Amino acid sequence: MKMFVAPPWMRLFLFLGAALLWIGIWHTGFGAASWILYLPAVMFLFAAATGICPSAIVSRAILPPKEGQGV
Repeated sequence: MKMFVAPPWMRLFLFLGAALLWIGIWHTGFGAASWILYLPAVMFLFAAATGICPSAIVSRAILPPKEGQGV
């Protein structure tokens, strides 16, 4: 199985999603926000920085793309 590496447009999308989550956590207050909100915020930043998206890897393992579709 090939490892999924996010293209630049997806990395930007993940970064913007992470930025919105961090702004929301900051707006709510770091002490008041639930710890569960930190998980996607950190995972999005990791995926945007490295191009390795763990959720995409797991999704492709569960539902592999049909021949001729996707990477």
